[in-house]
Amino acid sequence: MTDEKDKHEGQRPPPAKGSRQDRLKLALRENLKRRKLQARARSDATMAPSDGDDVPPHDAGAKKPGK
Repeated sequence: MTDEKDKHEGQRPPPAKGSRQDRLKLALRENLKRRKLQARARSDATMAPSDGDDVPPHDAGAKKPGK
């Protein structure tokens, strides 16, 4: 009889599967939202109008070659 008590003393009951599934669903949903926001931000930055005459910010003080 004491052997049975010793076996069950160190063991915890298994966690509920439903709560793990809920946490995974929530994490996936949040991840998807974050990725969509990042993709929108990237597409907004690349869709900025440019006529080709603009000097990039890192070359603001430099002259154009040949002029």
